[in-house]
Amino acid sequence: LQVEESAINLWNWAVTKHSGSVINDEQRAKLRFVACRLVCLCEGNDPPEGTIRRQILMSMKTGKGWIDIGKAELADEFLEIAMGSIEKLYAKLLKRSNDEADIHVHKTDVEKDLFKVLSYQAESAVAQGDFQKAVMCVQRCKDMLMRLPKETCYLSILCYNFGVETYEWKKYEQSSFWLSQSYEIGKMDAKYSTGKEMQAKVLRLLATAYLEWDCNLYLDKALKAINLANEERLHPAGFFLKVKILLKSRASDEDVKAALAEFLHREVSLDSCLNTAKLLLEHGRESVGFDFLKSVAERFESSPDLGRIALVHVDFLLQNKRELLAKQKVEEIIIGHYTGKQLLPENLNQLHIILWDRAAKKYEAKNYSEALQWYNYSASFYTPGQIDQNLAKLQRNMASCYLHLKQLDKAKEAVKEAERCDPNSIFTQFSVYKIAVLENNTDKAVEAVIAMGKLAEKESQHEDRLLVDGNTGTDLLSLAAQIALENEQQVVAIKALEYLSERSQDCQQIFAALKCLVRLMLSKIMAENKERRDKDIDSMLTYLTLAYRRLAEPFTDENLTGDRRILEAHWFRKVAWNLAVQFQNCPEKMRDFFVLSFKLSQFCPSDKAVLIAQKTCLLMAAAIDLEMGRQQDTTPSEQMELLTEALQHLKACKEIWKVLKLSGDFAKDPTDTLLLLYEFEARAKLNDPELSNLMESVWEQPQIEIKTLEIIASLAMESPARYPLLCKKALKSALSLHRKQPAVDTVRFSKCLHSLINLSLPPGVTDLEACVLQEVWGYFEDALSMVSSTEAYPEMEILWLMTRAWNTGIFQYSTGNYKEAEQWCGLGMRFLSHLGSLKKSYE
Repeated sequence: LQVEESAINLWNWAVTKHSGSVINDEQRAKLRFVACRLVCLCEGNDPPEGTIRRQILMSMKTGKGWIDIGKAELADEFLEIAMGSIEKLYAKLLKRSNDEADIHVHKTDVEKDLFKVLSYQAESAVAQGDFQKAVMCVQRCKDMLMRLPKETCYLSILCYNFGVETYEWKKYEQSSFWLSQSYEIGKMDAKYSTGKEMQAKVLRLLATAYLEWDCNLYLDKALKAINLANEERLHPAGFFLKVKILLKSRASDEDVKAALAEFLHREVSLDSCLNTAKLLLEHGRESVGFDFLKSVAERFESSPDLGRIALVHVDFLLQNKRELLAKQKVEEIIIGHYTGKQLLPENLNQLHIILWDRAAKKYEAKNYSEALQWYNYSASFYTPGQIDQNLAKLQRNMASCYLHLKQLDKAKEAVKEAERCDPNSIFTQFSVYKIAVLENNTDKAVEAVIAMGKLAEKESQHEDRLLVDGNTGTDLLSLAAQIALENEQQVVAIKALEYLSERSQDCQQIFAALKCLVRLMLSKIMAENKERRDKDIDSMLTYLTLAYRRLAEPFTDENLTGDRRILEAHWFRKVAWNLAVQFQNCPEKMRDFFVLSFKLSQFCPSDKAVLIAQKTCLLMAAAIDLEMGRQQDTTPSEQMELLTEALQHLKACKEIWKVLKLSGDFAKDPTDTLLLLYEFEARAKLNDPELSNLMESVWEQPQIEIKTLEIIASLAMESPARYPLLCKKALKSALSLHRKQPAVDTVRFSKCLHSLINLSLPPGVTDLEACVLQEVWGYFEDALSMVSSTEAYPEMEILWLMTRAWNTGIFQYSTGNYKEAEQWCGLGMRFLSHLGSLKKSYE
């Protein structure tokens, strides 16, 4: 009992909450399901009448709830429970009834519920596609209508709904059955009928179902159904459908005209008439259709919507290729428009669309004179001085026609009018541009391109039907560039292509524009003087930088992924490389092109050729940075920036070089040496603490070249670097290696020793410690030894050694160090004996 009470409370709560919109239909169905289940579980062997009635109600409503939310398969079980409960109730009522009157009352009482359950079962069967079961259920309901006449309307509408559903599912045979049933049931009891309007509606859909099912086989049935519908209640849809059926059945023009005459005698809307006219013309009944349109025009002569009829007339004449008649009709409309039969704004707009569409077709067919005639019809509806964007578009279209007809003056007038109406349209500026190009007015053309470029950034303009694929700013810029090139106006073309490459989102279009720009600018640079050339080289850098940026963006176009990106990158990197080589007289530009070539090559596969190119680009960029840093007019801050950039290039180059060395034999390649020297120079001049680590790796190298050590020594003392100890160590190492050579290069040996002595015994320095003098004495001894062993030692270097030794001795003498003075002067005398032609001068 407690479970049953809880179930009933749940049921009532669901009813209350649903009416208050707290829960939706599906939630209510689920709650009813639970409550009904619980009540069924609580049923005893012989439940009382009240319990059975409650169970019937709950089972019916639970089943109906599932049907209403589209889950008919869940409804069947509960509808069967309801059916079983009805049988139980009927048996119980019969047991306690004695006379016929009681039995009849009980039977009527039970049949009401039975009717509902059967109708719900029919709904479920239709939803699940079980046509036979649905027919059986409806037939049983139909048999009960004599005793339940009030249900006639309900059952008729139910069958109509089944007909609509099956029609939508394109099950026309079933649909026609249900609609026929609906009509028959609706006739069974006049008092409880659905009414003539509903009956007509049923019959109209029945006629349509017959047409859709098989228009040839069931035309007679369709015609009979629509005639019945029109007898029940006249409706425009009924007349329209009758005409449609007659046309499908290939009825004679006379039969169709008779139906149309009946149609016009009724109160019908203009829309219905126009739809009927369209139907006639679609079925090839031109004569009947045009006559009908004339009758409709007479019928609605005083209507403000009369213009619509004229529009339909013009449209149908054009569709049926009666162009001359269509022109006459348009001219009639124009005259009427200015003599009291003015078109409504919406009708006028529609007429403009028809006229423009016809003009566009003529334009596409290259019949420009005819296109102008149709545009002139449209222009007739505008008043002088009127400002309208559509008028501007019309004038632009007319200008295009004039240009094709070589009527430049008329085209200029049309464009001038377009400028007056809509100067801020990109299409207007494009028209201005075309005129300027044809007149060879470069300045005006460039102005128009600049205006187009700015407008291209704004919202996309309205579609211009005359321009094939030209309804966006970037497409217009592309077309502008093409026109300029065709007319050999490179300056204008370059400006258009620049805007195109900046504004376009189409990768293919961007790269095509940039390639064209590069080629144009290159030919321009070759023909220019130096002043103009620098500016154009900067433009070339801009184009290649833009190409790099665009390549770095993700490609959304499927045609521009993978291989396409690689091909584009290769093209631009090679261009950048060639430009770098070409502009050797301009180091800064040369460096920028090498850097760009490297960046662009990063989008290419890392094969050996690309890696070599990348390495070379970075080495050259670093070398140029270092060279620019050595210039006297470079400020300290600029020098620091250049040296830092050089280090960055070298760092990237080292990584590439590591990979490259794994791919082959590079024993004779000087890259390692160049990387070392460039890095040493940059770090030395930046006073970088990493320099000591770099030199440790140098000293550890077993086979370092003499020349490398000599260059390191030179760079160590090149301003702003100053590393005397490092320089001295490099020079000593170089001298040591010189001595080990099979044949000593005395010239290089002498220079190296010269630098070492100068470093240890700087000119003009007098206060030197004994240990320093002793160290320098050793260098002089080395020199003397080399001089004594070869006649190839440069005489000027011997003279220099002799002079330095002698002067050192004189300085020692002046300070009272007579012994040291004697030694140094004696050393100088020893070099004297090795002088050649100069010996007598110094002896």
